[in-house]
Amino acid sequence: MSKKVRVRFAPSPTGPLHIGGVRTALFNYLFAKKHNGDFVLRIEDTDQNRYVEGAEDYIVKSLNWCGIPFDEGPTSTTLSTSSKNEKFGPYRQSERKHLYKQYADQLIAEGKAYHAFDTSEELDAHRKQHEAEGKTFIYNWHNREKGRLVNSLVLSEEETQAKINAGDDYVVRFKSPQDKTLQLKDIIRGDISIDTNILDDKILFKSDGMPTYHLANIVDDHLMEITHVIRGEEWLPSLALHKLLYDAFGWEAPEFAHLPLILKPTGKGKLSKRDGDKLGFPVFPLAWTDPKTNEVSRGYKEDGYFPEAVVNFLAFLGWNPGTEQEIFSLEQLVNDFDLARVNKAGARFDPDKTKWFNHHYMQQQLDLELATEFQSKNILLKDIDVNYIALVVGLIKERATFVSDFWELSHFFFVSPTDYDEKASKKALKEGTDEILNKVIELVNSTEDFTVENLQANIKGWITDNDIGFGKVMMPLRLALVGALQGPDVFNIMHMIGKVETVKRIEALVKTI
Repeated sequence: MSKKVRVRFAPSPTGPLHIGGVRTALFNYLFAKKHNGDFVLRIEDTDQNRYVEGAEDYIVKSLNWCGIPFDEGPTSTTLSTSSKNEKFGPYRQSERKHLYKQYADQLIAEGKAYHAFDTSEELDAHRKQHEAEGKTFIYNWHNREKGRLVNSLVLSEEETQAKINAGDDYVVRFKSPQDKTLQLKDIIRGDISIDTNILDDKILFKSDGMPTYHLANIVDDHLMEITHVIRGEEWLPSLALHKLLYDAFGWEAPEFAHLPLILKPTGKGKLSKRDGDKLGFPVFPLAWTDPKTNEVSRGYKEDGYFPEAVVNFLAFLGWNPGTEQEIFSLEQLVNDFDLARVNKAGARFDPDKTKWFNHHYMQQQLDLELATEFQSKNILLKDIDVNYIALVVGLIKERATFVSDFWELSHFFFVSPTDYDEKASKKALKEGTDEILNKVIELVNSTEDFTVENLQANIKGWITDNDIGFGKVMMPLRLALVGALQGPDVFNIMHMIGKVETVKRIEALVKTI
């Protein structure tokens, strides 16, 4: 690639960033870093009616949490890590609105766009009339010059200027070409042919001084020297217009890649927040509080997912490396990522697979870090040495997917059982169990160096020497220590809780028999 690669992620600050948006940001980031390029964050806030307070900071915070920060972007967010690039900024479209009118005027002057004064009521009447005749109303070549529509193609120059001077509302529409076949290229979807006769004359600019998405998008991508536009499949219908706009301005178009949809777990339809609410998984990277309703939506971070797990599973929503490898660090993803290996077909979201990734990354975390988090979330642990908690975490994390699973898996390391599982008791407590447990108490008391190895040697040696079934000893012993037939190695538990606590727990069970 001769030109420096520059890509952009251009969300609208209309609410929390959906996990599909994070996937788009990730693919842009991976592509940029693979080619030593720039990853730009641009905030597309031209629709001020839909602007939501806090949404922009949420976007920045989400990218930072995922470990995919932007190289260039808005600088006045409270969480920005980048400096403004004077050549390409500002990075909010609302701060760039002075730029767009000259480009709309240029297209009008060159006969590639025109003023249209039709009111919404007049357009509604045209639509209804077409519906009544079994047709679809499209504002384009077949009706724009017939006189029934009010635009500068049918009005004289003087009439047009008079309307503008009088303050009549207007829009600037792009004059889509007639009888042409447009040849488009998409890195993921290949060659696409479009008959320009089916295109409508999209609105580019409004008399309130604000551009529409289409004009602002093209102008910004050009001025920011974006080389590759990697975006969601929902923008594929706009590709023809965007290519026509590049051609109209005489600019070189970037390369386009339209990512596949992320589908519901059933594989039918686009993944939505409702799916997450219904099936119990988040669809946002971070928890989000709606500023109007105060409704809180779950986030992957708050649900206990590691950012590495989120990035790893998102990478596989639409991309595959062509090998059996599934675990990728961010650095490995940068090395291996290739848009040629992104699928056209929608990618099914699998909540169980996201947990599988998180379980894997749980095993990679340092026990002390996990212990610190575990302690911070459980008031019963506040006075316990974090190094002891870390030893416990090392014994149980293999069976955990989230830090929130730890207490269920480890409570018996910190507190004695207050009752005994009924089913486990029936299985473990037989005639003679009390005598066996009293003998175990003797063995425990006689073990001076209270190590896992010594306990194992003494108790297992006694079982073997006396030809007793292991289950007759080990099941009630586990029940005494844990309160149920679960948990890690019994001798590890005894070593961790110590001799005095071990004897106390066995005696407590013997009293109930």
